[in-house]
Order: sequence, then C-alpha cells, then structure tokens
Amino acid sequence: MTTNIASMIDHTLLKPQATKEQIEKLCAEAKEFTFASVCVNPTWVKTSAELLTGTPVKVCTVIGFPLGASTPETKAFETSDAINNGAGEIDMVINIGALKSQDLDLVKRDIGAVVNAAKGKAIVKVILETCLLSKEEIKIASQISKEVGADFVKTSTGFSTGGATFEDVALMREVVGPDLGVKASGGVRSLEDVQKMIEAGATRIGASSGVQIMQGLVSNSDY
Repeated sequence: MTTNIASMIDHTLLKPQATKEQIEKLCAEAKEFTFASVCVNPTWVKTSAELLTGTPVKVCTVIGFPLGASTPETKAFETSDAINNGAGEIDMVINIGALKSQDLDLVKRDIGAVVNAAKGKAIVKVILETCLLSKEEIKIASQISKEVGADFVKTSTGFSTGGATFEDVALMREVVGPDLGVKASGGVRSLEDVQKMIEAGATRIGASSGVQIMQGLVSNSDY
C-alpha cells in the first residue's frame, strides 16, 4: 500500500520564491519515496530532469499557470519548450474566462493546442480550477478535456480560492468515466485527505505535503 500511494503522488513545489536548493530537496525526496513525479514551474524543469535521470520519477510542469488566461498558441509553445527541457507530464490551466463565457470553441482549441503539442511525448492533465466553476461548468470542461484527448482532468492550481473537494472529484470521475485519470490537487495535506480523494475516484494526487503523507501512512496501524 505504501508503494501504491507513493506512485500516485505528484510531489509539488510551485511557489514563485522556490530556490534551487528547495528544488534539489524536492527531487531527493521524490527519489527516496518513488513518487510519480515532481511538479515544478517551467524554469525548474531542466534542473529537475537532470537530478532525476535514471529514476522512475517523472518531471511534471505547469502551463498557463496559474490563471489559464494566455492564448492557445502561447500554451502550445510553453508545452513544447517544457518537453524539450525534460518534462514528461504537462498540467495546463484551462481558459476559465472562455468557459464561463460559454465560448466552448476557444476552450477546445485551448486544451487541444496543448494536447497536440504533447502528443506522443508527454501526458496532459487539464486543470479546471473547480473552485471558480459551477457544477455544470465542471461537467462541460471535463467532457471537453476527454473529447480532445487529454489524459487527466485535475481539480485545482492551489493558487485560487479553494482546492480539491470530494464532491468535485466524484463529479469529474462520473463525467470522464474509467478511461481518464482524475487528479485531486489543492489542500490535500494528510493521509486521510488522500484516502477520501481516492474513494471519490482520484488516481493521482498533487500535494506539497507528500513526505508528511507518507510518514502518516507508515505510522498508521491500519496499513
């Protein structure tokens, strides 16, 4: 069970003030626990890829982060650049304003631009920023993500007004079915939080508290 939980965690450090020393520590912890990936800002992708060479830990980065308000062309360029620097996973923020304006063609182009740039090179997780959306908008964004070929839908950036909730994860899982991943991110800080999200249908967890979660797992007598 310990390995299973670890292999679902994207060990995350996205603070703008993150230093090289902190990124090095993040990567060392990811190697120690064999997390699924480290999730870092694009400027740290190359460094992280070098530090994780020869390990199963992937480098995940964020695109259009945290607002999602750049153009599809910009997001596609960011994606290609990140992949060239060693990213194997891409977490992109949707154009939230386009979704709320019901400009679904732009939402499709936005996600599709990243999916196409990453095709055959990296998996794509689509950040919906669920705290800013209605339940209907969450359904629409999840369905579009599935239609254009994304690999995951993801709840949150962790930089807006709220993070992952059990209800939103369950709704996203209901919409995308068994074929896509669902990533719960934002406010997932304990083993109990992780277990709730997995029960709701999450197959990946984004957390800056990965080490504490694993320590909680080791000390939990039920596991």
